[in-house]
Amino acid sequence: MKIKSDVKPLLLYFEDEQDSALRIAKAGNLTLAKIERHRFPDGEIKLRLPEQLPEQLVILRTLNDPNEKLVELLFIAQTARQLGAQHLTLVAPYLAYMRQDIAFNLGEVVSQRVVGKFLAGLFDAVITVDPHLHRVATLQEAVPVTHAIVLSGAPLLSDLIAANLQNPLLVGPDEESAQWVAMAAQRHGFDHAVCHKVRHGDQSVAVDLPDISMKGRQVVLLDDVVSTGHTIAQATRLLLAAGATSVDVAVTHALFAGNALQLMRDAGVGKVWSTDCIFHSSNAVSMATSIADALSMIHEATTC
Repeated sequence: MKIKSDVKPLLLYFEDEQDSALRIAKAGNLTLAKIERHRFPDGEIKLRLPEQLPEQLVILRTLNDPNEKLVELLFIAQTARQLGAQHLTLVAPYLAYMRQDIAFNLGEVVSQRVVGKFLAGLFDAVITVDPHLHRVATLQEAVPVTHAIVLSGAPLLSDLIAANLQNPLLVGPDEESAQWVAMAAQRHGFDHAVCHKVRHGDQSVAVDLPDISMKGRQVVLLDDVVSTGHTIAQATRLLLAAGATSVDVAVTHALFAGNALQLMRDAGVGKVWSTDCIFHSSNAVSMATSIADALSMIHEATTC
């Protein structure tokens, strides 16, 4: 769909993501408007958008703690179109429900398909960062929109690692992390390897180290997302026992559920670096410029 306007899109945000919105708006020279949000005593929510909207609209909502946020997106997208928006872009730096892409047991919901189609029914474009796609090759297969753009935090995390460590060894905690580890390692020519993981439950994992020497190495465990921290903690203990002089962690999405951060610290993790896709005290690099560039590309592709 082509929009007959060269006016830059308006970026809508929620108060809890104001800092991220300000960074993206500054990087892309965008105007901002806050979505007003009220919660009733019974738990229902009321949202209010600006009374008049431009033809192109961007909604920022990172989807950690996703269930209520998905309802918010349903309300916002449908109301935005009633108020004049013709092209809607979702910026979801963290995109939830991408991990379950197959039913392992009869009757299981394949959440990736359901959520992907849900979002595609609301938005014309989606921008996200390092979605956890395993058996699906592209984001567009999971979220069938015209513009399904994947950015990565790995290059920025690699730059940060290079500025803080000399000759580090990048290690992925499991096979699924291989793509991000390889990308980060290639950027600065770092050595890299990947562990083998067997998951027995949400908080029970077994990790086997790669068959290379860890003795005397500064190791950085790098992954797209850390949730409970159990895999990272187990890998850290093994790496230190194998002779690593230090183990730091670099992650795109700092979910860090419950006591995950303390669990990693107790295992011997030193520095913890993350992107600002999810707000956390470990945030060390910002995706704002990359997101702003992607928004500019969509704007150019959809205007005439």
